[in-house]
Amino acid sequence: MQNFGAMSSYLYIVKYELPIVIKAFNGDQEVWYTNGDYLVLIVTFAIILPLSLLKNLGYLGYTSGFSLLCMVFFLIVVIYKKFHIPCPLTNDLINMTLNSTIAQLQHNNTATVYNEDSCTPKYFVFNSQTVYAVPILTFAFVCHPAILPMYEELKDRSRRKMQGVANVSFLAMFIMYLLAALFGYLTFHDMVEPELLHTYSRVYKFDVVLLIVRLAVLTAVTLTVPVVLFPIRTSVNHLLGASKEFSWIRHIIITVVLLLGVNVLVIFVPTIRDIFGFIGASAAAMLIFILPSAFYIKLVKKEPINSVQKIGAMLFLVSGFIVMFGCMSLIFLDWFHNTGAPQGEGDGH
Repeated sequence: MQNFGAMSSYLYIVKYELPIVIKAFNGDQEVWYTNGDYLVLIVTFAIILPLSLLKNLGYLGYTSGFSLLCMVFFLIVVIYKKFHIPCPLTNDLINMTLNSTIAQLQHNNTATVYNEDSCTPKYFVFNSQTVYAVPILTFAFVCHPAILPMYEELKDRSRRKMQGVANVSFLAMFIMYLLAALFGYLTFHDMVEPELLHTYSRVYKFDVVLLIVRLAVLTAVTLTVPVVLFPIRTSVNHLLGASKEFSWIRHIIITVVLLLGVNVLVIFVPTIRDIFGFIGASAAAMLIFILPSAFYIKLVKKEPINSVQKIGAMLFLVSGFIVMFGCMSLIFLDWFHNTGAPQGEGDGH
């Protein structure tokens, strides 16, 4: 579920950003190949599927460094644009933003109407979307599927060295996420969309720097999907035929079915936030909170049940269930509220 959600989030970026890139080259004309749904299918079966069908995807690990550079470039542009996009917006930008806001409001009842107070940063914002914050953070910091392959690549591997890799990786990602979120919010305030990069299209019809950022991000996420798919297919393959020899037919069928499932999800689910929220509250909560603490309580025999370590694990386990069921309940309530709200009513921003 975790990797399935990750693949969906990457293809959502393709769905949102690739049409903008194509329109920049064809003069903003609306044609069939600027439809995000069609583009997701084309990218999936023209690029991702051939890469995913290979038996060994180890060479794609070299793209991780390139992906990281793309994300660093994205962060630099987000910080740079903060000081070049005015707030309040100019008249032309206000009209463009209001038109986009009205269209979004008519589409899914989740837009916020622009006002002068929108330029005042707020330390905390509580509304119906706040419930998505915790599961999105949980989703962002799940790296369990990559730990064992990373450990196998280490020279003179040891627990201490792996701990150092984990510490550096988490610190670097935390700083990047924090700065991107902070400067993205300070740029658009209440107008930030679920997908930050897409928000800039409200302000810039064509911008060379943002176009390069979009191309870099699209390349990074497209090449990452086969890597994320690999452990899912391996798990399904073991479930269906662990004792059987390798079969190309089974290999191809599992790959195609997984990619079709992800495409259906991306095409029909309204926003990337819904995927992040649901997967973060379910699979990610299990991987970060519930399963590690449950395994520790069950498997570590040298610690008594009333030890500080076991009590801490139990508290972590309970907090995991609270996060999981609490966030899932509130997310379902938000979905029900937005589905049942009359046309034109917002969601309580």
